[in-house]
Amino acid sequence: MKAIVQDGYGSARDVLALRDIPSPSIDDKGVLVEVHAASVNALDWHITRGGPYVLRLGLGLRTPSDRVRGVDLAGRVLAIGARVTRFRVGDEVFGGTDGSFAELAATTEDRLARKPSAFTYEEAAALHVAGMTSLQGLRDKAQVQAGQRVLINGAGGGVGTYAVQIAKWLGAHVTAVTRTESVDLARSLGADDVIDHRTKDFTRGSERYDVIFDIGGNRPFAHLRRVVAGKGTIVAVGGPAGRWLAPASRLLSAVALSPFVSERVIPCISKNDGASLALLAELAEAGHIRTVVDRQFALSETAEAVSHVAAGRARGKVVITIR
Repeated sequence: MKAIVQDGYGSARDVLALRDIPSPSIDDKGVLVEVHAASVNALDWHITRGGPYVLRLGLGLRTPSDRVRGVDLAGRVLAIGARVTRFRVGDEVFGGTDGSFAELAATTEDRLARKPSAFTYEEAAALHVAGMTSLQGLRDKAQVQAGQRVLINGAGGGVGTYAVQIAKWLGAHVTAVTRTESVDLARSLGADDVIDHRTKDFTRGSERYDVIFDIGGNRPFAHLRRVVAGKGTIVAVGGPAGRWLAPASRLLSAVALSPFVSERVIPCISKNDGASLALLAELAEAGHIRTVVDRQFALSETAEAVSHVAAGRARGKVVITIR
């Protein structure tokens, strides 16, 4: 099969290549998926560059031990193990795996859900990491309640576009902070108020928010605390890139800061959860969420797709069409 293989660490164009490799095998609990589409996340870029350096302790010092990139997928079930009960051959599914930038990928049933019929494969492939991060961060970490005021900082990106919609589904009054070119997009997703961060500094305004969902960490926590209501919540998602610890250092600082301030400061990293995946599918079927696709690439163009995400200019999700 054809797959995107990583050789060493560096820029995507230097270390990612399309190769023919053996097809993956599955055990009794495995599911083999014929991949129709995958999506690109910041995680793929961080693994490609091998940064922060501390990441290499788990990945491999000179080159990652798992050399096929990609963690999001959508496709059809091609084969199942003897102990798999939730899926059958031919089912349309979406979810997660290690190695989705390939024609075939092996995963397990707890990392999959049935593809929403209203979504294309490309739209469904984008749901796994970005959708789960938004859902778990807002529902589970921040425990957003109807009527609360929620600010989404970074509302125009892959996670942010889902976060605006999920916060609205939870009943919140949503303020979206984004770039000039994404202002209309944020409004179309249901944001009650939209702030163009290039013309207004929301951390110096008079509004107070029950929850700040901070994506990318372009503001110090001290600035965010200015506009959090008493005993409100800041959820930190990711952070700026760095060589040694960042973006992990921002999430660690959230843990260290929280005991010493009146606000809750909580790091958010999505975790595999079949129930959350199934709920995302239900929200998609009901029309509560949609995927915003910025650009589509062919499998042979994956290095360009990862570079596009690394540049930080994507509006919504970047996806790779494989079949």
